[in-house]
Amino acid sequence: MKIDLRSDTVTLPDAGMLDAMMTAKVGDDVFGEDETVHALEHKLAAMFNMEAGLFCPSGTMTNQIAIKCFTNPMDEVICDQRSHVYRYEIGGIAYHSMASVRLVDGPRGILTPELIEPEINEENIHYPNSSLVVLENTVNKGGGACYTLSQIEPIHTLCNIKGLKLHLDGARIFNALMATGDDAADYGTYFDGISVCLSKGLGAPVGSVLLGSKATIKKAIKIRKAFGGGMRQAGFLAAAGIYALDHNVGKLATDHRHARALGEALSRASYVSSVLPVQTNIVVFEVADGLTPLSVVQHLAEKGLLCSVTGPKTVRMVTHLNISEEMIDMAIENIIHLHVSAHK
Repeated sequence: MKIDLRSDTVTLPDAGMLDAMMTAKVGDDVFGEDETVHALEHKLAAMFNMEAGLFCPSGTMTNQIAIKCFTNPMDEVICDQRSHVYRYEIGGIAYHSMASVRLVDGPRGILTPELIEPEINEENIHYPNSSLVVLENTVNKGGGACYTLSQIEPIHTLCNIKGLKLHLDGARIFNALMATGDDAADYGTYFDGISVCLSKGLGAPVGSVLLGSKATIKKAIKIRKAFGGGMRQAGFLAAAGIYALDHNVGKLATDHRHARALGEALSRASYVSSVLPVQTNIVVFEVADGLTPLSVVQHLAEKGLLCSVTGPKTVRMVTHLNISEEMIDMAIENIIHLHVSAHK
């Protein structure tokens, strides 16, 4: 049995989701005529107390559209050095928005006003204009670390005082909400833009929704078109997102429990030197001295356990709704009893 813990993006639609997709009412979304797309956008906007939403193919697109909406050429974006918008969106900030990036190093990618404020440029002919702060929730490279609203509120206050916009890369926002117990509706108070991904822990095959004000989304629609993201009968995909929101959010608690169990097992493994505290569905561990992450990943793969290298000394496992209790029990058994040679 293959147990795929490489990412929560590998999830497959269940029968109920497939049925919802195949029976969706659709139209031409570029003409604004796909009622299922509209229903998804309105559903998420209401959920997060935002005015409007825009369905896009990916979280990278929603993030890059937001950055373009909230910056001008020669502006600067402040984000953590681990951020997806910086590390994994192929220089899109420079390519699409012609903005520079000011990197901050927060603990596990979690920023604070004290870290952000010194990086905000004063008005000076030599400096780019600091115009946007981007937070990521949860922080992928931080091992699934997440913000609470009490941590977000003072960042929002600082941005207001300094005249900066605040965007959330909510790639795993529902994992964060599950972990913190915070209310999604409160997020609309603090952010100018929120990207909500549907194709990770929620299990939809495709799609993210950008949330913002009506004015922001009106601008975003044109940017999406310029990016090639205008879709036609996209309701077939949007229906999967609606189904995911209605049926799969509660299942994230199981993913988190599974991740904690994996983290505990890894902490007892001879080839692991440390495990980051497990807050959500991501488990990141550092391999012992004398081993490489690739060798550990290869040994685990031979036992049918798929995971991924994330750094010079680190490996990542991600739980998701296609991982059963039986799979977790088998994974734990393999993790504990695996012997990794320093020579492979």
